[in-house]
Amino acid sequence: MRAETRKARPLSKITVDHEDDATETTVSAQLDSTHLAPTFGELGVRDEIVRALAEHGIERTFAIQELTLPLALAGDDLIGQARTGMGKTFGFGVPLLHRVTTAGSGTTALDGTPRALVIVPTRELCIQVTGDLENASKYLPGSGKKGLEVLAIYGGRPYEQQIDQLQKGVDVVVGTPGRLLDLANQGHLILGKIGVLVMDEADEMLDLGFLPDIERILNMVPDRRQTMLFSATMPGPIITLARTFLTQPTHIRAEEPESSAVHERTNQLVYRAHALDKAELVARVLQAEGRGATMIFTRTKRTAQKVADDLVERGFACGAVHGDLGQIAREKALDKFRSGKIDVLVATDVAARGIDIDDVTHVINYQCPEDEKTYVHRIGRTGRAGRTGIAITLVDWDDLPRWELIDKALGLDMAEPVETYSSSPHLFEELNIPEGATGTVRKARAEGTGDAADGEARRERPKRTSTRVRRRTRGGRSVTADAGTPDTAAQDTAAPGTDATPADSAGADGDAAPARRRRRRRRGGSSSNATAATQDTVSASAAQ
Repeated sequence: MRAETRKARPLSKITVDHEDDATETTVSAQLDSTHLAPTFGELGVRDEIVRALAEHGIERTFAIQELTLPLALAGDDLIGQARTGMGKTFGFGVPLLHRVTTAGSGTTALDGTPRALVIVPTRELCIQVTGDLENASKYLPGSGKKGLEVLAIYGGRPYEQQIDQLQKGVDVVVGTPGRLLDLANQGHLILGKIGVLVMDEADEMLDLGFLPDIERILNMVPDRRQTMLFSATMPGPIITLARTFLTQPTHIRAEEPESSAVHERTNQLVYRAHALDKAELVARVLQAEGRGATMIFTRTKRTAQKVADDLVERGFACGAVHGDLGQIAREKALDKFRSGKIDVLVATDVAARGIDIDDVTHVINYQCPEDEKTYVHRIGRTGRAGRTGIAITLVDWDDLPRWELIDKALGLDMAEPVETYSSSPHLFEELNIPEGATGTVRKARAEGTGDAADGEARRERPKRTSTRVRRRTRGGRSVTADAGTPDTAAQDTAAPGTDATPADSAGADGDAAPARRRRRRRRGGSSSNATAATQDTVSASAAQ
């Protein structure tokens, strides 16, 4: 996270409620303007972690971190509940790193066998959490000479590399349920010494059907451990999971006054748009004043790729992330988006789960979400970490009934979107789009800019460096195929017995190649080259 995103956040109105069975304590907090959040150092975090976080501009805690750190550092089980973008990763990551590297904290000394396990629902979130933990553990001691070893384990990558790293020694493992269970069943991933277990985005793991795998993994780890469960929502199966595998957990909620399901700092705009005009409309939205990193959501993989290809053709730096792409292509597109090499990312709902980027300014729902939960998840990509954002939803005529249900469920009071086209004046006014903006920004992008993940997301056409001319032969010699370029392919495919030479060679009589194909003639019934001799031999054989 950048420094400017980590401002002091106010916190107040903390209430503690005890459940009837005294097995769970609920702590709720709301934010106001009278409270200054403490620093990580003030809460007792190791100096090495504080130093590493400060290098990334992270000094003061968010509400969820301020509430979880004292309990987590003490080794208590807890349930952290906060909306996306509220700082949950360091809410469990900082105490996890602190405890596995601090003597007397309840975990055994590091020996190359994992001491902490973080279970996440998606590959993208696995990569992101691993990166955050590596940043925070930069100066911490570990089992190896290089310091604390953090390993990401997820599908779509070869087993051999992950197995090799486990054999060399790992202190913290972050992984998706399927691959974790595979490696554990094969005996490569040792879970018998886990002292800290974290389940991140538990509600998404439930949606993706990972709950049975998670239960199997939880049965492999020691009973004496610290368990932390983080989730944006708490549906029934997650509550059951928590009460089964957590010991007297503290349920922590961090909210803002009168908070709703969506971020109040996100300006939501809904337009009724025609399917054939959406591409033009989106192209103009992407030229709005102050528009930064932008995510575009679609319901299908085919639409995601089509939109990404279209935007690249229009001159935008765009990439795509969806299920039809290989893991390397998806990671490459995300890396470019995070680094700013591309500023538009088109994604499907499943592929976008776990993508956590703070500085997204705009979210565009190219296709109407399936339900209110999907809508909240999509627009939660912007307005994060104290920033403001803009969420734009394009509703087709056929999607109006679906949108009305979403509007009613969330109480948005926008059940009847205004009819909008790419040329509508109110579109330009509401989004600060410059007058005269068209559907393209330039005819061709400069090399090195967004091309939908360098060809993995969008198959580039081969560049033509010269004008192709049909190959001709005269007098047994090949002539120009590419102007000014040797015709190696022509030599390789020349007929047996011909005297093939480079394409820039002259013809048999020293002249340039003729512009039109001509039938060869022989004077006096004789041939002056090997080709003619070959033809005579063939003719004689035919006569016999």
